[in-house]
Amino acid sequence: MSLIKESEEYLLHVVKDLGYDIEKVELVPSGRKEFGDFQINVAFSIAKLYHENPRAVSEKIVSRLDSRFINVNIQGAGFINLSFSDDVIKNYFNKAIDHFDMLYDKMDSRKIIIDYGGANAAKSLHVGHMRSANIGEAVKRLLRLLGMEVIGDVHLGDFGRQAGMLLSEYKRMYPNSVFFDSSYEGEYPKIDLTDKDLGIMYPKASLAANEDPSRMEEVRNITLQIEKGNRGFVNLWNQMVEISSESIKKVYDKLNCHFDLWEGEMDSFKYIPRVLEIMKPYLYESEGALVCDVMKEDDNKPMPPLMVIKKDGSSIYGTRDLGTILGRIERFNPDEIWYFTDERQSLYFEQVIRASYKTGLVNENVKLKHFGFGTINGSDGKPFKTRDGKVMDLASLISLIKDEIEKNIKDEIKGDEREKIADTLSIATLKYADLLSFRKTDYIFNPKEFSSLNGKTGPYVLYSLVRIKSLLKKSNSDNYSIIDLSNKEVSEVLIKILEISKILERSYLDATLNYIEEFIYDVLSLYNKFYNDNNVLNEKDENKKNTYLALSKLVYQVIHNLLDVLAINEVEKM
Repeated sequence: MSLIKESEEYLLHVVKDLGYDIEKVELVPSGRKEFGDFQINVAFSIAKLYHENPRAVSEKIVSRLDSRFINVNIQGAGFINLSFSDDVIKNYFNKAIDHFDMLYDKMDSRKIIIDYGGANAAKSLHVGHMRSANIGEAVKRLLRLLGMEVIGDVHLGDFGRQAGMLLSEYKRMYPNSVFFDSSYEGEYPKIDLTDKDLGIMYPKASLAANEDPSRMEEVRNITLQIEKGNRGFVNLWNQMVEISSESIKKVYDKLNCHFDLWEGEMDSFKYIPRVLEIMKPYLYESEGALVCDVMKEDDNKPMPPLMVIKKDGSSIYGTRDLGTILGRIERFNPDEIWYFTDERQSLYFEQVIRASYKTGLVNENVKLKHFGFGTINGSDGKPFKTRDGKVMDLASLISLIKDEIEKNIKDEIKGDEREKIADTLSIATLKYADLLSFRKTDYIFNPKEFSSLNGKTGPYVLYSLVRIKSLLKKSNSDNYSIIDLSNKEVSEVLIKILEISKILERSYLDATLNYIEEFIYDVLSLYNKFYNDNNVLNEKDENKKNTYLALSKLVYQVIHNLLDVLAINEVEKM
């Protein structure tokens, strides 16, 4: 248990012993450090509830506090300010140096499925896929840190018009292939295609279909036949998906994003008949399609119905998402399912979630949550694109960052080592920049700014850790203790670290990582000021030197573990 939570429980006990029946007491960082490191504001709510003077309530609370707190004082109408005693700080952090889990609090365990990634099979990953992967992966790791059981699903877009497009193009390349012979009953051959081939075939087929209505009709028919289980079509498409998935996995691995499930829309097919049976009483025909009304009485804006079956009898992505939900519930019995997609899909997910509850597909005890995120924009404030106006693929974005990162690596680092460091720094730069803004906020992508060694950047964080690791290595010891708190800069870093549990809880509640990144920057800024003002290894006072090294090790452990949550790897030099 963290020191903050333990202290809040103690304070709650004190307040309840005074006869006040309240739910919690919160210890918050003080805005005016001259009065104390922390503040308690509970007197105001108690005074309102019990019709007492807030300052009188504060005086009662202060009179009962034990010696763990020092510098206890009351300001204004009843703000209680206080600090922890040096002994409390030293004892706590000396235990926590090698036990990171002492610094934060676990939460009630739940099973949560996280749907993130969302790459489309047979298409290149673009900048939009990066946000879903980065945010989803970090939230998954955060939940696991806090004690949740989490299942991450890439949920590939492995069905849709791109399937019909590619098969129609393959048919033109190999018109006599057994995949298109309905009488063929043998084993299908392995196709000789690469991911690059698929990347060429898709735009070629798409252009042709857009120019020729008969070709587009063929694409629609092939897509429908795949859904209906046409043996040859399904086998051919599955092979294309497998080829594409291998390429997609490599990019996700590079981003340090990993999934427990590599499933997609096609995995929902077997659940769709039961979805339609469950939803049957709630479906009605609209312009030839079957839809489900999801409007509520208290809605103050239009809420269109969710289309479930198109007029040609085929499913739509909403149908497949509903099938995926039913499959997840039956197989994993989750407490919650979280979706991370572009904020522009929020209306769609609201429709799917409402339909799931309204039709009884999902029990109210299972929480379905959509967490939208903003877009990555160029300097013009519009979604980031290449110079010719196309959506930028992820490989090109990584290359842009790598060009900037190369400028920050020392010239004496060469060859494979330099390449590995540049790759690691590039991904760290991208991820730190991507997670720095509040989840719903759009941000402007600036390769030069994000690659800087100064400010809230990945390179700044990793360079700080390189310095700390070098310092600890030169000390030739691993047994440090916090002994002397006379240096104000040391105390400032320690007091800041005490906030970590609240930061992690807040990140969980809002499903965003910017609080963690701001915290990392704040801790390192305080530490780097201390580092620049004190010659640690040449400190003659052994108690101070031991304390300085202990602080350095503690800061490293904190940042190292938080970077792991963010799925950011470190470097040993740069």
